Amino acid sequence: MNLEPTIDTPGRPAMELARETRNPIRKLYYWTLHWSETKYALPALILLSFAESSFFPIPPDVLLIAMCFATPSRWMRYAFWCTLASVLGGILGWYIGWGLWEGVGESIVRLYHGQDIMEKVRNLYLEYGFWGVLIAAITPIPYKVFTIASGVFKFDLLQLIVASIIGRGFRFFVVAGLIRWFGPKVRPFLEKHFELAMAAFGMLGVLGFLAIKFVPH
Repeated sequence: MNLEPTIDTPGRPAMELARETRNPIRKLYYWTLHWSETKYALPALILLSFAESSFFPIPPDVLLIAMCFATPSRWMRYAFWCTLASVLGGILGWYIGWGLWEGVGESIVRLYHGQDIMEKVRNLYLEYGFWGVLIAAITPIPYKVFTIASGVFKFDLLQLIVASIIGRGFRFFVVAGLIRWFGPKVRPFLEKHFELAMAAFGMLGVLGFLAIKFVPH
């Protein structure tokens, strides 16, 4: 018999479930769901989205989804702030590559094992320009690698900003919109198979790294 608590247990607050579960993945989910219903949720989403575009590994989608579950009527507001923060974080990534490569930018790229793909990122920019940035903004390709690389190779900052607005906006508004319209149907499945969903989400990140790694010269 599965005695693991579920988030849809009537009358059970998320933080209480987080304390009870021994599953670290579900503990993180319940904890995130709890904070998504507090006054600190939006600042946390903004900070997470900003940091993820330049150096932080965890994508903001998880918190965005939890917040849209908690308050579906605010999905456009959440997607807007997530997009704005991500664009500003991308600008920081550009400046890290442009002026802080030695010591800061190089350490971040090394952390994500991206040293050997910097030249491929450069070739992608040279071949596709604006569209290369746009593709990176929408797909699971690690966006921080592109924002830092764009600064290292002195690519046009305005192009990065425009592509980020379009690409990141598309990504976050689609995610939030899907939760707004299909959340009640998706949520039971997501929570029942949460570990599988997290594994699939992580696989997207791996595929993103591979997508850069195998970009032809």
